[in-house]
Amino acid sequence: MDVEEIVFVVEEALEGGYAARALGETIVTEADDLGALREMVRDAVICHFDEDERPRLVCLHLVRDELLAV
Repeated sequence: MDVEEIVFVVEEALEGGYAARALGETIVTEADDLGALREMVRDAVICHFDEDERPRLVCLHLVRDELLAV
């Protein structure tokens, strides 16, 4: 497997903080703020993949829902 990039969908958690879920992999992590989430995602990717199969890039795709009254 020669993956160059892995994409995480990042959403605000209902109880506060953020949750990140990798697309196409079984990696899920969460943290209280975006800075901590970046570290948690990096650590999760390092733990999930062997060094020779690890993606070089991680993309965090932040998804945010907003409701507008009309």
